[in-house]
Formats: sequence, structure tokens, C-alpha cells
Amino acid sequence: MLTEQDIYLFREGTHSTLYRSMGCHLREGGGARFAVWAPNAREISVIGDWNHWTRGVDVMKPRWDSSGIWEAEVPAVRRGQAYKFAI
Repeated sequence: MLTEQDIYLFREGTHSTLYRSMGCHLREGGGARFAVWAPNAREISVIGDWNHWTRGVDVMKPRWDSSGIWEAEVPAVRRGQAYKFAI
């Protein structure tokens, strides 16, 4: 998960490793965590093999800190499944 320090450095433009937190990160117990920077988006869904590429099923939420980063945890994701962000 992103920390307040990560966001502070991201806004400053000095956090060169924040990109490692973006995209898809599989969780040990199953599922995955997703993050994407889309400051002007009105809504974002994660679409992929597990939800038949359907918008609105796995909806992302913007972070509370107005960083423009959207996040979601999706329990149905498994290793090897393709995904995209529907923005």
C-alpha cells in the first residue's frame, strides 16, 4: 500500500520508485491490488479475464488524499489473467 510519505514525494516529483506500486500486485492469499494514476478520471474499473471484461464490476476508488491515484482490491484475480483499466 502507498504511504503518506510516498504520496508527498510523488507530488514533489522526487519519488522515482512510486511506479512500482502502480498496476497489478498479486496478494499471497489470492486476489490482487491495483493502482493507477488518473487525476482527471471520473470513474475507473478494472476489467479482465476474471470478470469477462465488464465495466462496473470491479470499480476503483480515488485515494482520499487527492493524489489522483485510484485503487482497488479484487479477490477474483489469479496469476496469468490479463487486465486493463477502463477509464
